[in-house]
Amino acid sequence: MSDTARDTARDPLAPPAPAPARAGRRAPAPKRKQVALARVPPREQRHGLLLVHTGGGKGKTTAALGILLRAAGRDLRVGMFQFIKSADTPQGEHVAAARLGVEIVPLGDGFTWLSTDVAADRALAEQGWARVQAALDAGTFDVLILDELTYCLNYGWLDTARVLDALAGRARGTHVVVTGRDAPAALVAAADLVTEMRLVKHPYHEQGIGAQPGLEL
Repeated sequence: MSDTARDTARDPLAPPAPAPARAGRRAPAPKRKQVALARVPPREQRHGLLLVHTGGGKGKTTAALGILLRAAGRDLRVGMFQFIKSADTPQGEHVAAARLGVEIVPLGDGFTWLSTDVAADRALAEQGWARVQAALDAGTFDVLILDELTYCLNYGWLDTARVLDALAGRARGTHVVVTGRDAPAALVAAADLVTEMRLVKHPYHEQGIGAQPGLEL
């Protein structure tokens, strides 16, 4: 190799040389998109929807809690009445809701398919529904979740027609979410959105793994 070629050869370990400046106009830099939260319309302009989460798969209450979290982030007034869960057994969502300043009210006495006092179960459901009815009439909440309500309808503790009349007559702009297995056909027909959770696999069925804190409790 000649001395001239040796002088002009570049060290392969050296950093790359800067690109030569281009003549002419500079290429425009892409604009950064400003993402803003959509405006929450006032109640009288809102389409109050009835949502139903049903089916045999896990995730009905979990999905409703996701709506609760999202609505709370929008400063909407959110409430949740749980028709089966008992206040004697606090769950993770109760602790989290208290931190958020959101009201979750357990109205039941635990899962009662083996209950020996159906009259007491029916009375609890009626007492709980009276609170829901008052909240619906007054427009207390922008988003109201009625967790596990379908069990009360299917067990005959509450009259389905009466419940649907109350939901239809709720204060304008109120979103209602109903969860639970085997949603009655009349409830499905009245709803604006229905999601059916389908069980594919479950750790209890296949592996004998019980409910996990933070996922189900």
